[in-house]
Amino acid sequence: MEIQQINEDFTVCKVFDYSETNLNDPYCFIGKTEDENSLVCRTASVPANTTAREDGWKAFRICGVLDFSLLGILARITSLLAENHISVFTVSTYNTDYIFTKKEQYETALTVLKNAGCAVL
Repeated sequence: MEIQQINEDFTVCKVFDYSETNLNDPYCFIGKTEDENSLVCRTASVPANTTAREDGWKAFRICGVLDFSLLGILARITSLLAENHISVFTVSTYNTDYIFTKKEQYETALTVLKNAGCAVL
């Protein structure tokens, strides 16, 4: 399996609404429920109408387009990281999965994945 590093800093935030969110930014993940408007974006692109935020995240993604019939890919990665006491959160898109770790654990996470046979690009 190939893992691609993303050379950006990310922020997880809550926003009042998405009116100030740059939807043309290369990375913009939106989650909306009846209770909140969540946003994961590059730290450089955090909108002004943010009501809460947590900075200090790094990300990598699983390379290629993942068919919906594939089983256990994300579970394998998150299990490896959990066994090494590395917290993650994930965002899935139509094509693939993105895994976020705190900056302090990012290099360790990549080493764990390399040692497990993943190619880290």
